[in-house]
This record gives sequence, structure tokens and C-alpha cells, in this order.
Amino acid sequence: MCLGVPGQIVTIETNPQGVRMGQVQFGGITKEICLVFLDEASVGDYVIVHAGFAISRIDEKEAAATLEVLAQLGEVPRDDAVR
Repeated sequence: MCLGVPGQIVTIETNPQGVRMGQVQFGGITKEICLVFLDEASVGDYVIVHAGFAISRIDEKEAAATLEVLAQLGEVPRDDAVR
């Protein structure tokens, strides 16, 4: 089973190899994520991330609902959920 986790893009840069990469925030933790599959993604967007790749964009409401479920399961702190 695979799990995609929602996060919010906070910065976007192109790495030396020419690949779009973004700093994506997940419950207070920021990770570098490959944005190669989402040319239309921009700063502020919420994305679903799997294995270091953003695989789809989602709206803020959907991200908040998913993060709430993860908070209920104890996987992310409630303070870091989307408001």
C-alpha cells in the first residue's frame, strides 16, 4: 500500500540538472520534493507527495481534511494542520 501525504509548497527552484524542485511543508517539517510531474504547481499550492515526488495538486479544503485525519491518527501534530 502506498501513502501520499499533503503538503504546501513554500519555495520553488530549478536544480543544477534543470529539474524543478520545491520546498514543501508537512506538519512543520520542510522537505525538498521533486515537482517534475506538476509543471503547473506554484508556491502556496497544496500537493500530494509520494516517495519524494509531488504527484497531484489538491485544494486547501481537501488538504485540511486529510491532515485532520492524520492528526487523529497521531501522525501529525494538530497545531500543524491546515486551518
